[in-house]
Amino acid sequence: MGVKNYLIEGVSGAGKTAVAIELQRRGYHVIHGDRELAYKGDPETGEPLDASALQEHIPDVTFGHRHHLWNVDKVKSLVADRSHPNTFFCGGSRNFHRFIDLFDGVFVLNLDLETLKRRLTARPEDEFGGKPAERDVIVRLHATQEDIPKNAISIDATAPLASVVDDILSRFHENAGQKTRW
Repeated sequence: MGVKNYLIEGVSGAGKTAVAIELQRRGYHVIHGDRELAYKGDPETGEPLDASALQEHIPDVTFGHRHHLWNVDKVKSLVADRSHPNTFFCGGSRNFHRFIDLFDGVFVLNLDLETLKRRLTARPEDEFGGKPAERDVIVRLHATQEDIPKNAISIDATAPLASVVDDILSRFHENAGQKTRW
């Protein structure tokens, strides 16, 4: 059957990192996309932004969010790695459209606005979403769903973490022999 690769997406605060940690605890291979694959780059070309461009836009939270990309070549390389039976890529990128077809399934963690605001308010200031301007951007993105993959499997991220991961794994097992087209 070969390796299966799954993407777990959602707005900041939906629980992607917590899900990744729980999947790892349960013995699954996980790629923390926001830690291992992310960089600031041009959304059209993928070219990394130089230091001067980043310095110029430091206070612009929307700019930073729009330019949060994953390294497509690294994603392709990790997907091609057949040493793990299943790999879960957890995190968000603005260029997912460049590699989403590589995945056997895509899950989106969804939650209501009240839960999202509560989670973001609890974040430290040095974590994305911990500052009021960042929370404002995340709340807008939650409302518009503009950078969330379409046709993904929706997961209720308001449930307890163990239940969220159980839901993902049950759907993962249901779709084990199928590949969804994005």
